[in-house]
Amino acid sequence: MILYEDSIKKAVKKGTLFREVFQRFENVFIALNATNDLGLFDIKKLKSSEQRSYYRLRKGKFRAIFYIEKNNYYVISIAKREEVYKQWE
Repeated sequence: MILYEDSIKKAVKKGTLFREVFQRFENVFIALNATNDLGLFDIKKLKSSEQRSYYRLRKGKFRAIFYIEKNNYYVISIAKREEVYKQWE
């Protein structure tokens, strides 16, 4: 199952996150959900001192930050490269 933060849904509604960009990421997460193979796409594990492991998915100039828990994908941020890492510093 793929779960998106409310902020991502609001950004798509407001138009601050383009629907085409969101759709590209959604297609990737659907494929990940079906295959559970992180090697299919440009995904890297982020350094984190917390118990939860975060990952970054790259699609062009945009990045998605997500984590995996009990075979569910929790997408917490989708933004341009410059913006997404500032949120997680």
